Amino acid sequence: MNVFVLCTGRSGSTAFHRACLQITNYTAAHEGKTSEVGEARFSYPDRHIEVDNRLSWLLGRLDEAFGDGAFYVHLIRDVDHTSSSFHKRWAGRYSIIRAYGEGVLRRGDQSEEISRDYCHTVNANISHFLKDKSKTMTFQLEEASSRFPEFWERIGAEGDVEGAVGEFDMRHNPSADPGVRAYARSVWRSRSWFR
Repeated sequence: MNVFVLCTGRSGSTAFHRACLQITNYTAAHEGKTSEVGEARFSYPDRHIEVDNRLSWLLGRLDEAFGDGAFYVHLIRDVDHTSSSFHKRWAGRYSIIRAYGEGVLRRGDQSEEISRDYCHTVNANISHFLKDKSKTMTFQLEEASSRFPEFWERIGAEGDVEGAVGEFDMRHNPSADPGVRAYARSVWRSRSWFR
């Protein structure tokens, strides 16, 4: 059985992946096939856990490839924290929130309203996708310490569950203040060895 963790992003997906690395009878990846297209994008090995927010834009293809045969997790974080984190990442080179705001909504402003709308849209897409699936779990990040052991049991995981739960006590991939990010990008671009 394969496991797919679907989410908006900025919702604890890195921590969830790190926790899954403590599982010995499944492989796990975080955004492991993001650059693949066609059938290769969905050629995951059996007994694999894939944590990838971009799958929320490929749900029809995911359904064609795995249908009701997989276990699906809808990873959710408080929408205020999630949208705030996305708002701080607007200027990133591969910013999904910028792609949504400028490409999907065709708006040039960088308001937190767009980040909030993105969160609601993606979560609604995932909920709709899951409504006819028999093996699902809604996983609220703020309840990770009690929910991850349940997830562990439901997929028949083996390994270090205590170590896995401990990953949620650490901060992974935090969003920096936009000013700090802009400064870091300008320093990065000024380095001749990056050109």
